[in-house]
Amino acid sequence: MRAVDTLTPCPCGNTVGYMHCCGPLHEGSPAPTAEALMRSRYSAYVLKREDYLLATWHPSTRPAHLKLATQQPAPSWLGLSVKRHQHGTGEAVVEFVARLRYGGGRAQRLHEVSRFVREDGRWYYVDGEILA
Repeated sequence: MRAVDTLTPCPCGNTVGYMHCCGPLHEGSPAPTAEALMRSRYSAYVLKREDYLLATWHPSTRPAHLKLATQQPAPSWLGLSVKRHQHGTGEAVVEFVARLRYGGGRAQRLHEVSRFVREDGRWYYVDGEILA
């Protein structure tokens, strides 16, 4: 897991800083919206917080592990842009573009429409559709 300077912007791009954005969610506070959960999950990928990613993944689709620590080459996360957030009472959709680079390669875009559900007061990532 990578250390975070609490005075710098949050990895998800929020300028209020990690300790006022994704940090509390990573420490167990429930995300108020599916968009906040998606942003915190992006930050967890940046920080290699596999524990958090698995805990916020719905049990019906959750993998046993992600093996983030063994990814070679490890991705460098370059930024996040939220395109759309639609929500109902217990489900939501968040469309986003995450930019990343593997090793010294070209920057790539991961464009996904993610589905979330709310159960027992907590949002969970269910699955996502990768767009071209």
